[in-house]
Amino acid sequence: MADIEIIGREYEQRLLDMLCKEKGANLIAVYGRRRVGKTFLVKQYFDEQFDFFFTGSFETPQKVQLALFQNTLQQYSGEEQATPKTWFEAFDQLRIYLSGIKKKRLVVFLDELPWMETPKSNFLKAFTYFWNSWASTRKGLKLIVCGSSTTWMLNKIIGDKGGLYGRCSRSIYLAPFNLHEVEDFLKKQKGIVWNRYQILEAYMIFGGIPYYLNMLEKDLPFEKNINNLFFRKGAPLQVEYDFLFRSLFKSSAIYKQVVEAVAKKNKGLTLKEIKESLKVNDGGSLSVIIENLCKCDFIRKYAAYGKKERGMLYQLTDLYSLFYLKFINEKQGLDEHYWSNLPETKRNAWAGYAFEQVCLHHIEQIRIKLGIRGVLTNISSWSCPKQIDKDGTEWSGTQIDLLLCRGDHVIDLCEMKYSKSEYIVTAEYENHLRDRTDTFAHFTKAKDALHNILVTTYGIRENIHTGIFNSTVTMDALFEASNIF
Repeated sequence: MADIEIIGREYEQRLLDMLCKEKGANLIAVYGRRRVGKTFLVKQYFDEQFDFFFTGSFETPQKVQLALFQNTLQQYSGEEQATPKTWFEAFDQLRIYLSGIKKKRLVVFLDELPWMETPKSNFLKAFTYFWNSWASTRKGLKLIVCGSSTTWMLNKIIGDKGGLYGRCSRSIYLAPFNLHEVEDFLKKQKGIVWNRYQILEAYMIFGGIPYYLNMLEKDLPFEKNINNLFFRKGAPLQVEYDFLFRSLFKSSAIYKQVVEAVAKKNKGLTLKEIKESLKVNDGGSLSVIIENLCKCDFIRKYAAYGKKERGMLYQLTDLYSLFYLKFINEKQGLDEHYWSNLPETKRNAWAGYAFEQVCLHHIEQIRIKLGIRGVLTNISSWSCPKQIDKDGTEWSGTQIDLLLCRGDHVIDLCEMKYSKSEYIVTAEYENHLRDRTDTFAHFTKAKDALHNILVTTYGIRENIHTGIFNSTVTMDALFEASNIF
């Protein structure tokens, strides 16, 4: 293992430790959202000491990919290699080269595997034959394959029902950093020492994506960083959005349309509402697209309390996409100082929703703070339109974005409030929460105890109205490490 420190990824490194100690051959698939650090993890873990390393090239014809493969193999073997005409020939050359290496452990890393499978290339068939006919029998061979097209990796490698069925020794999913890891990354890798409020705001913009966070310059003020990365002419994250989708999905336009439809409603949309928004009839095809977006961490699928599968909601959860669609998409001629000059009202509207998404990314930390990590907990939401009962009772419409339905017969009704100082509970807000709790109890017939929970940045300013909350979770709690092995 490399001496260079890897931020986070403790569990993933333990898996690699275990697999590398095994005497047999292993096919290891690493997958996750683009820019999340898959290649970095593998390279740093093995200190780039590979017996062969090749990476696929985006939208590159098979002939060129094979020439690149041949050139790479030549560099590793030190011998002239004929340019292969097919992937079967390419993998046979790789087999011959690896067979001549007398080591107990061989490490082969094939990065961006989905990009190697160009139309009519038979790449996957050749790869499958290479693994099944030789590589799987070579003791000590560690073949790591990696790809950002999560759906391709899941369908063609990890969950393949053909020649690779059951052949993947272990899949390793790489999630975006949490706040604790972002704080570590900024301090140790970038030398950036910000307070937690600034780090939280950075997370609300970039999410836990190391590639984006690595673009931050420690000698620039926070707002200047945002202006440079998003709003100045040629800003890198101004054009990232389109490339992100083109590099992940073949029909990227429809995927963007789904994301942009879901982004228009904070609580998300049902499958039926997405179909109506896009004016499409093929529900089956749309379901596949939505599932792919869920697998790639762009949107999340969650249940409304008391609803079955047909009531599932889909909500935009990728924070970079949320920021892009709110402030950049379809806006021309933006001032390069746009973020510095943006009115607080516009910023706060985005920040409130972005903070809710940060909280939803840190459910485990919230559970730890509430002391219920070991309690079975289902996550859901609930909403109710304004209506009048048969007896004439009027009920105000209400929405609860986060419910923690606990196995100890308690339901936590969570409020998530972004604030630049201690949150002040007013008499009006207290009455709103009481009405909301009564409405939930009436329409759901829930028999569990109902607790009001506040998740906010700096906590709560004590007054006569704060007793409405059973517990408060602050920003600091969201920064706690959650991995326990």
